[in-house]
Amino acid sequence: MKNTTNTPETNEGTYEILQNGAGEILLIIKQRRGGPENPRFVYDGGETALLYRSRESSVFLGGINENARQPLKAVDEVLVAEIDGDEVAREYIVPVRLVRDLKAVLS
Repeated sequence: MKNTTNTPETNEGTYEILQNGAGEILLIIKQRRGGPENPRFVYDGGETALLYRSRESSVFLGGINENARQPLKAVDEVLVAEIDGDEVAREYIVPVRLVRDLKAVLS
């Protein structure tokens, strides 16, 4: 499932969500500056999520494919892979935090 957010000038908003046969989720994003510090994936079951990497870095994920929504709600953690070109720059496990309304959390 390939997803993109509305970022016309760059590929910063492009991401992919993949699921293996065991139900595990892989989130692929473009490499960001600085490493993750106490990251979490905040999700309300809808079309948007937030990958909180650190105090200085969060990634807004918009337009989540309908086929990815239920699997995302069913896992306790996701594997995040940050890609630099064709190489994996870093990967890390992120706990999933389900919330009632992501917009309320962001306000």
